Amino acid sequence: MIRRDITESLKRAAEGFPVITITGPRQSGKTTLSRGLFENHAFVSLESPDHRAFALEDPRRFLAQFPNGAIINEVQRAPDLLSYLQGVVDDNPNPGLWILTGSQNLLLLSSISQSLAGRTAIFNLLPLTWPEVTRFSKFPQSLDEALFTGSYPRIFDAGLNPVEWFRAYVSSYVDRDVRMITNVRDLTTFQRFIQLCAGQTAQLLNFSSLAGDCGISQPTAKAWISVLEASFIAFRLQNFSGNVRKRLVRMPKLHFYDSGLVCWLLGIRTPEQLHTHPLRGQIFESWVVSEFVKRQTNLGETTRTLSFYHDHNGAEVDLIVHTPSHVQLIEAKSTTTASSSLLNGIRRVRRHFQGSSYECSAMAVYGGDQSQSRGDVEIIPWRELYTK
Repeated sequence: MIRRDITESLKRAAEGFPVITITGPRQSGKTTLSRGLFENHAFVSLESPDHRAFALEDPRRFLAQFPNGAIINEVQRAPDLLSYLQGVVDDNPNPGLWILTGSQNLLLLSSISQSLAGRTAIFNLLPLTWPEVTRFSKFPQSLDEALFTGSYPRIFDAGLNPVEWFRAYVSSYVDRDVRMITNVRDLTTFQRFIQLCAGQTAQLLNFSSLAGDCGISQPTAKAWISVLEASFIAFRLQNFSGNVRKRLVRMPKLHFYDSGLVCWLLGIRTPEQLHTHPLRGQIFESWVVSEFVKRQTNLGETTRTLSFYHDHNGAEVDLIVHTPSHVQLIEAKSTTTASSSLLNGIRRVRRHFQGSSYECSAMAVYGGDQSQSRGDVEIIPWRELYTK
């Protein structure tokens, strides 16, 4: 097992909270991490029909099996169990006894907020960051290979073919997870919806056009986007909300957490196909944004400090990392050449922050190999994203 960046945050939390909850998409490494980090804990998975039936039918006796706590995997399969766990924790509030993992964000967090508020620390384990990917003995050497392969641990750990792995992953996701999260009757249309969303990654989220293209209503499109968010497939990035005296577009941007999944959904089957694909730039933008989301999450920091900028005059920048007094503007360009035109958009947006209460810095992440400094903008190769 490679070292995950979230490990130290989990260790600190386990010293203070009786329950640690780890959510994230299927196959992000929750079970491997929890069993490796808490190796002396008993382990039980509610994916097993027998264990799940026991937890549902007699939750008190189920929990009584574990006087010293346990790792309970896929706990959202028996959400009522958490109400009984509350009593167990109140009787024995020693820290770090119970480790809960789950792959459905909304269902699990709703149950936790009702039963374990104040008793648990909650973490999201997302797919691998780029530094985590490079800890494997074999990892992608080119940008196209990195985007195509994605960042799910199993692909690297077992040396699997990404095309075959994502085919099975999507089939399992649509057939099992979607059915559990919501009552989607037409799974074929839902899979078409996911594919359309993949084509909209790093774009403004327009529910009207998305619903029209898929042949569904806008309320259904909004509900299905929530399903993708609940299962950690995609997320919405909001437009910057600070005061810069500009009329900003109100629509969020849609991003996928994993570039390899986007490639598979778009029918891209080799890194060479990706290299000439018209959406390569969008896929790279989502990769960069997702890397920042994963980094913030692993540090235990809120992702509410992340946004983008797009005003009604066409000025835009892909990502803003902001604090009450500082904004960092980040532009993502998949080109291998750091030409002056790469900086036009970011400099235009930077001028909008002149005279505001924000101190402003700027960075462009590109597909080349050389770091450069162009006056007020740092140009960073994609491999060195985490060094700045």
